[in-house]
Amino acid sequence: MHRKNSRGVVQYIIGQPDNQQESSQHKWLQEIDQCIGYYLAGFADGEGSFNVSLRQKPDYAIGWQVVLSFNVSQRDITNLITLKDTLGCGIIKKRRDGVHSFDVTTPRDILLYVIPFFERFPLQSKKAQRNFSIFCKIAALMSSGNHRYVNGLRKILALRETLNEGKGRTRKYSADDVLQTLDEKSPETIRQGLVVTPNMI
Repeated sequence: MHRKNSRGVVQYIIGQPDNQQESSQHKWLQEIDQCIGYYLAGFADGEGSFNVSLRQKPDYAIGWQVVLSFNVSQRDITNLITLKDTLGCGIIKKRRDGVHSFDVTTPRDILLYVIPFFERFPLQSKKAQRNFSIFCKIAALMSSGNHRYVNGLRKILALRETLNEGKGRTRKYSADDVLQTLDEKSPETIRQGLVVTPNMI
């Protein structure tokens, strides 16, 4: 279940939306020092990214797995360790080029820690705000199980096309790649194509 706060950002409620449960879930947020929280948000604003990738899964009914991820890369590992300790999730890896990467890909961690953190400590740049908002919309669709169905995956693909727009964006599978395989499962759905409506953004 999800709702929007005053900033129009999706907020997640796991289980029953009672005040006691919500307060318990977000207690860790209240314990974060504000200086650290805003510092890390600013750090992620410049160095982080929200991504949605797809993996082919023949054993899945729809043939695809949708993967949400939050990533921050930096040669100096110091801030990454602080971010990992603050969120209480994710892993840090060192690439061959010497750059360290902090990654969160577990759906539960995305919903319970990453999204609530950036709702509490908002990103400031317009680009980061837009990408985070789109990321939250996709997470909401997945939280409701839409990614398991053709029509739901179409909505996710349409939103994904608007995420991280620019020359530097690279993807292993394009929307067309995915739609081509879905054609065999639901020709009528695929013929509709990808349409991003104003209320989706």
